[in-house]
Amino acid sequence: MEKGYVQVYTGDGKGKTTAALGLALRAAGHGLRTYIGQFMKGQPYGELEALQGHPLITIEQYGDPNCWVRRDQVTPEQVARAQQGLERARQAMLSGQYDIVVLDEVNVALWFGLLTLGEVLAFLDQRPEGVEVILTGRRAPQELIDRADLVTEMREVKHYYRQGVVARNGIEW
Repeated sequence: MEKGYVQVYTGDGKGKTTAALGLALRAAGHGLRTYIGQFMKGQPYGELEALQGHPLITIEQYGDPNCWVRRDQVTPEQVARAQQGLERARQAMLSGQYDIVVLDEVNVALWFGLLTLGEVLAFLDQRPEGVEVILTGRRAPQELIDRADLVTEMREVKHYYRQGVVARNGIEW
C-alpha cells in the first residue's frame, strides 16, 4: 500500500476483534499480509486455530496463558508480557513483511496499566507510511482517538450475556 492509516475499533459492543479479523481476511484476499498481536488473550481462541498456518496472516498472543488479567491484580509478569508483545509488534511493523498490523485489545491493556499511552503513541510514531495499524479494545483513550484516521465505536444495544448466557465456543470464544 502506498499509504496506510491508523484505525481504532472501540466501544462496549461486541465485534471489535471480529472486525479486525475480517479486515485481515479481506486483505489476504488481495495478497496483503497481516500481523495480529493479541494483548489480553493467552488462552486458546477460535481465531488461533482457524488462522494457524495461514500464509498471509500471522497471529500471536501476549496475554497470560494461565489466567485472566484482573485490573486490580496486575503482576509484573503480565506487564512484561505486554511490553514484549508491543516490541514484537513493533518488529513486525518495521520488518517490511506486513501491510497491516493489528494490536488486538491494546486499549484494554492501556486501561489495565500493562502499557502506557506514551509507549503506544511512540509505536505509532514509528509506523512506516505504507503500513495500516488497527487498535482494538474498549475504552480507547481520547489521545488515540484523536490520532486515528478512522474510529469505529461498537455500541451495545442488546446482548444475551445480560440474560445469563455465557460465552459460547465459536461465537464469543
